[in-house]
Amino acid sequence: MREKTTWTLSGYLMLFVGLLMFVVAGVLVYLAVNMTSVNAILTWAVVLLVIFAIFILAGLFVVNPNDARVMVLFGKYAGTVRQDGFFWTNPFIVKRRISLRARNLSGQKLKVNDKLGNPIEIAAVIVWQIDETARAAFEVDSYEQYVVIQSEAAVRHLAQSYPYDTFDDTGHDVLTLRASTDQVNQLLITELEDRLARAGVKVIEARLSHLAYAPEIAEAMLRRQQATAVVAARSQIVHGAVSMVEMALQQLAEKHVVELDEEKRASMVSNLLVVLCSESAASPVINAGTLYQ
Repeated sequence: MREKTTWTLSGYLMLFVGLLMFVVAGVLVYLAVNMTSVNAILTWAVVLLVIFAIFILAGLFVVNPNDARVMVLFGKYAGTVRQDGFFWTNPFIVKRRISLRARNLSGQKLKVNDKLGNPIEIAAVIVWQIDETARAAFEVDSYEQYVVIQSEAAVRHLAQSYPYDTFDDTGHDVLTLRASTDQVNQLLITELEDRLARAGVKVIEARLSHLAYAPEIAEAMLRRQQATAVVAARSQIVHGAVSMVEMALQQLAEKHVVELDEEKRASMVSNLLVVLCSESAASPVINAGTLYQ
């Protein structure tokens, strides 16, 4: 079903016409009271004027800014009025109000298994508004409840389609819920638009508001993340220390500062690696003899 506009007349003009009919009817009643005999034509004129005046006033309605009126005439969709103002239309038309304002939906925390089977907690905040009033009024039973249920389904599907995080060096290009925030939000918007299009709803913004491991595995996953960080830091420290030792030996050899045999070279490498890789500051020891004592 597609939205279409319907005809309306100025409410101020029709209000004036209706009030004018009441005034004319009042004048006729006054004349009838002062007449010696009752005039049937005058009586019927008064009755008809009152009926038409009530008919006209019943068709008046107001459309507020960012509101719309969906018109239904005898079970058939007649059109939509989006322009704000004071209007008149057929009094037999049923006018249903639909707000066009942007609305916030703060989703509840959902417990879902991610792509790797890890239980996580996830929630999203969605900003939406009605774009097609005809679909919102007739395609679904309650568009507000429809938005809530379909949004929850979209968040669950998104969480099950991607892992929460990766723990190896080969996962830099893998889309994860934690690291790829912008891409995940865009995917959520796309899926919500597909699901909510039936209800005539447009998604303005959607983003994850809560993302965490479930309490039963949160501690274990925290230790795993800490271990991964420690391993990565140690790897970087060892790589830097080996480079510094290699540079030191190379410069000593190039400048002929000291001649080192294999045993002295191995001892020097060992001492430098201990100093560079140690977590605490090294304590120097002065050797008053030779390296072989």
